[in-house]
Amino acid sequence: MRDPVDVYMNTLVPMVVEQTSRGERAYDIYSRLLKERIIFLSGPVHDGMSTLMVAQLLFLEAENPKKDISMYINSPGGVVSSGLSIYDTMQYIRPKVSTLVVGQAASMGS
Repeated sequence: MRDPVDVYMNTLVPMVVEQTSRGERAYDIYSRLLKERIIFLSGPVHDGMSTLMVAQLLFLEAENPKKDISMYINSPGGVVSSGLSIYDTMQYIRPKVSTLVVGQAASMGS
């Protein structure tokens, strides 16, 4: 399976511009959504992808352990141990993680 970072870097990702008191700041759309505590589980579940998901969940907990996280899922499933690492992290962190399926959530993607 391909590394999700490679997939991410080799696709066209929209940029959004945010106005601040210090001027404009451009974000890729996924970074901007992460700032709003929205993360995506997209594609087959494997070690590389689960590592990114776990890192995002832990980061958001460190940022604010009381604010909920939204996870959007579109996955056919994948490696059981990778999916369990995401699930275990969701159970471990203090923020509530709400999930929403957009497309499919099969096997370890559910």
